[in-house]
Amino acid sequence: MKILVIVAHPDDEVLGMGGTLKKLSINKHKIKVVFLATGIAARRSDKFRNENKYEINDNLIKKMEEQIKKLRLDAKKALKILGIKDVEFFNFPDNEMDVISNLEITKTIEDIIKKFKPEVIYTHTKNDINVDHRAIFNATITATRPTAKVNVKKVICFEVPSSSEWNFGDTFSPNIFVDIEKELSYKKKAIETYKTELKKFPHPRSANSLDIIAKRWGTVSGFKASEAFELIRELDDS
Repeated sequence: MKILVIVAHPDDEVLGMGGTLKKLSINKHKIKVVFLATGIAARRSDKFRNENKYEINDNLIKKMEEQIKKLRLDAKKALKILGIKDVEFFNFPDNEMDVISNLEITKTIEDIIKKFKPEVIYTHTKNDINVDHRAIFNATITATRPTAKVNVKKVICFEVPSSSEWNFGDTFSPNIFVDIEKELSYKKKAIETYKTELKKFPHPRSANSLDIIAKRWGTVSGFKASEAFELIRELDDS
């Protein structure tokens, strides 16, 4: 099966479905992961932390470009741990995809779908505080509208810790649970390659938090550790 994962920033793929990606790769599915935004520029800093400013100079832009290169290397290392080699990066503005037209993002995704021809697509939930995540969800739904030219059978969404649960009042509501008891250690190892993105517990984007979240969804689903997903659409032609 061909599976396409569309995310905004490097580390979203591990946070959202690292265990499931490992399980899918072990089962020999053909997986492609696409990162649409840079994951760095919104911080307005060359120290991998957020600054309370908006305008930046050319010197800082150059430094952040080097950080983007490093982050992309980390992404490739993380995905190698999960058994995935097919990775593609785009350069949409970090945390500012709301200023890009839905049409432009949609056509980018349509082009990826046309070339890769996935049967299943995983992406962000619409119930995220992050504007890039929401923009990608909206564009993915548009790009996968059922037509004779689109062979996508399933569209599935995942949460991203430090984004989904902070969208108070409009929360992620999963209806699919994947057993990742055997894959959880790979997920934690993969997130640890993102040294500049990893936070200290109790921040949701920490290895300890991912362990707790997996076990929490396990209590919901009857597994010892689980990842949760929301099925948005399924086309059954059997």
